[in-house]
Amino acid sequence: MTAAAALAPARAEAHGSPTTPISRTTACASGGQETDSAACEAARKANGRSFGTFDNLRIAGVNGKDRQVVPDGKLCSGGLAAFRGLDLPRNDFPATKVTAGRTLTIRYRATIPHAGEFRVFLTKPSYDPSRRLTWADLGSKPLVAVTDPALEDGAYELKAKLPQRAGRHLLYIVWETSSTPDTYYSCSDLSFPAAGTPAAGKPAVVTKAAKRPKTKTTTSAAPAIVKATSKPSAVTTSPAPAPQAIQPVSDNSQVTLGHWIVAGALVVGFGAAAWAGLGGILRRRRENR
Repeated sequence: MTAAAALAPARAEAHGSPTTPISRTTACASGGQETDSAACEAARKANGRSFGTFDNLRIAGVNGKDRQVVPDGKLCSGGLAAFRGLDLPRNDFPATKVTAGRTLTIRYRATIPHAGEFRVFLTKPSYDPSRRLTWADLGSKPLVAVTDPALEDGAYELKAKLPQRAGRHLLYIVWETSSTPDTYYSCSDLSFPAAGTPAAGKPAVVTKAAKRPKTKTTTSAAPAIVKATSKPSAVTTSPAPAPQAIQPVSDNSQVTLGHWIVAGALVVGFGAAAWAGLGGILRRRRENR
């Protein structure tokens, strides 16, 4: 079957679209939630006309040949003109916040239930939301494939464990019904934490890591303490000139006493000399007699 034949209108035998995580059709097309987001407004404008109903993005006669029938760059619209605005490469479509490593519960609303297989794909880590989605962005194998899941409260429930991702990604779901010729396609925008953001539920690790720099900061304050102790030293040495002012007085007292000692010695010396001289004179007089 050619791609043109496959894109022919499908019979209304089964309808549906993901509501959790919210798909672009559910967010922007009539009958869904019809959000007033800027991305949906841009998608409706790019569409050139109103969207088809949110649960009717389907192609007949694909028979599992999705990659041959749906062209690259048109995966979100399934290549259908009635939904082409959903292919816009924008990162502000309504998105569901998720966490890598956790199991995602998918609710696929079935307005007309039917049996079939669901194939759930997730864009690769290299996916660029500023470019249109291609099959190469999804890889060759789905995250999970489920056949005939149970219908609960008007929706099929699927579960898929999310691998490591960061930032904006797309969950691409293919629903190939088993007893009709119809296959449904949908894009659901996911928002993972940005790279380097700690995983939710582990605040203790963040708190401990934050405390270590504080301890180092407290230790680094030691130089300030050293400087503070150096100031009293300056104050202690400042009174030093006071003893110097007293010193000259002490020195003068010592010099004056020395003078008295010298003077006394001179007096004694002169006295001794005079006595010796007088003794010599008296001795000569005795000899002359």
